Amino acid sequence: MRKNVCTDEETKLNISTLKKFTKVRHRINRLEYEVITKGGVTVSQYDVLMVLYHNGDLKVGSIMEKTLTTPGNITVVINNLEKDGLVTRIRNTEDKRAINISITNKGISIVKEIIPKHTEIINKILNVLDTKEKIILQNILDKMK
Repeated sequence: MRKNVCTDEETKLNISTLKKFTKVRHRINRLEYEVITKGGVTVSQYDVLMVLYHNGDLKVGSIMEKTLTTPGNITVVINNLEKDGLVTRIRNTEDKRAINISITNKGISIVKEIIPKHTEIINKILNVLDTKEKIILQNILDKMK
């Protein structure tokens, strides 16, 4: 019989909390994945499109800072978006060496198609909490950063 290495109550509570947090995160990821991929893009592609939709043309480094996309993945994501006609690369008018990424009309259409469904999922997940609980959760998550 294996001996339980997590004997103190604080560690047991931490592990239990992490398991619950992970279950919720997996559920959110699964629901988001289903909605976003039905729109014809990956979650990383959607993140990039949303950033461009809300912020306008950006350099690749700025897109990375504003998305969950990793440096190793951003080039692939942008290349695939460009290949599908959802973004274009344009010369930066202020710095001729730099390239900005711009969302196309086709990219805007994809975003506008997904946003209502994505918003519905977000509301479905978070509306089990009242406003006060959402603020408390935000504060807790900020504290854990």
